[in-house]
Amino acid sequence: MPAPSPLPAAVVKQLRDLLGKTAVLTEESERFAYGYDNSRRQAIPDAVVFVESHAQVLEIVRLCHEHHIPLIARGRGTGTTGATVPTRGGIVLSTERMNKILRIDTANRYMVVEPGVINQAVQQAAAKHGFFWAPDPGSSNYCTVGGNLAYNSAGPRAVKYGTPRENTLGLRAVTGAGKTIRTGVYTTKGVVGYDLTRLLIGSEGTLAVITEATLKLLPLAESSRTMQAVYTDIDSATEAVAAIMAQPVTPCALEFIDHQAIEMIRGYSSVELPTKAGAMLMIEVDGSSHSIEHDAACLEKAATTTGLLEFKTARNADEVKALWETRKALSPALRNVAPKKINEDVVVPVAHIPALIRGLEKLAQEYGITIVNFGHAGNGNIHVNLLVDPDDPLQMKNAKLCLDEVFALVLKLDGTLSGEHGVGLEKQAYIDREIDPVTLDLMQRIKQQFDPNGILNPGKMFPPADS
Repeated sequence: MPAPSPLPAAVVKQLRDLLGKTAVLTEESERFAYGYDNSRRQAIPDAVVFVESHAQVLEIVRLCHEHHIPLIARGRGTGTTGATVPTRGGIVLSTERMNKILRIDTANRYMVVEPGVINQAVQQAAAKHGFFWAPDPGSSNYCTVGGNLAYNSAGPRAVKYGTPRENTLGLRAVTGAGKTIRTGVYTTKGVVGYDLTRLLIGSEGTLAVITEATLKLLPLAESSRTMQAVYTDIDSATEAVAAIMAQPVTPCALEFIDHQAIEMIRGYSSVELPTKAGAMLMIEVDGSSHSIEHDAACLEKAATTTGLLEFKTARNADEVKALWETRKALSPALRNVAPKKINEDVVVPVAHIPALIRGLEKLAQEYGITIVNFGHAGNGNIHVNLLVDPDDPLQMKNAKLCLDEVFALVLKLDGTLSGEHGVGLEKQAYIDREIDPVTLDLMQRIKQQFDPNGILNPGKMFPPADS
């Protein structure tokens, strides 16, 4: 028989009275599926609850606050850092049933949604009115707005349009003390009080449970152009990135893959690339139909460096799809090469990308680990993939040592350890390398103010007590 929940019977009864029996999972076999995320870490919560309203969230937080029960808010579990893994048991609060779009105000360009709404659903609803929400993570067809806000997940469009922090006007949330708060505004300007909206975004559910978000909408562009530039080496590609970002026309996507990624694509797809290809950029620009040709020409000019091997511009939907096939071929290639992928999303200043890639190549040789790099070149956000075999103890040991050096290299280059994946469990042991003790202490004090009993996503983000 599956093990029942270890929560006190009185607490389970209160949960069922509040939500109904079918909205509370207590059997071990039922709870198991809500104990993991895309980091492949696993822990079993004591219970899983499905909420449908702010009022229900408020009562559950108050109950957990009173009984000192850990509470972990969860969307669809697409995160890669273990931030929703219930390592201390407690209750996983699933927001997947809080999936309503509450209001679309096109005149004032905002949309009010619940946290369980899928990113793609937001885009589809906005598009009917000629708008879009800027954040577009790679998992947009499955990830939730709540998860996007928890990690400040952005995607390729951030290079032009910014992250969730720049595209969220306000929030409704419940603090760890069981108090309702409203942050932000309904206008594009507002400077009354501290900016708690930006504080909650990216806090990984450690300060409050978001129950409603007011999203800033932007008009859909009339036209777009997709381009692909192939270079002999990383230096030429980075020179092009710097030139592109230094001129007035800002691309809506500027994606990068390195030599190792190109070679991997060659081995696992029929995509054709120049023989001497050492790096590739995918460039997209959007805007007015009257200026799109001019804008595309400006980007092509900026992308033309001495190391340019090939430049292609797509003129129709089929050609756009063909150009993106090169980039899309990378993910299945990565899955075929190694049974486990350690995926980090570091960021360095654009001019330091060559030094980062060269340093990573050196580390790959030193530790005997294949490292594949790609990402959002326009803002220096590079996804560093260490391909390892989890059944090889020596390789896993080397991977840990290598990762330590990867982070040291990033910080040496004035970078940051995460651009959009967050900290969770995967990076918490390294956070005090980037954040000084005084600032870290201030962050922990803020956590105490929002969550005095430490119930919200405990054991995440901050360095472990024994570190």
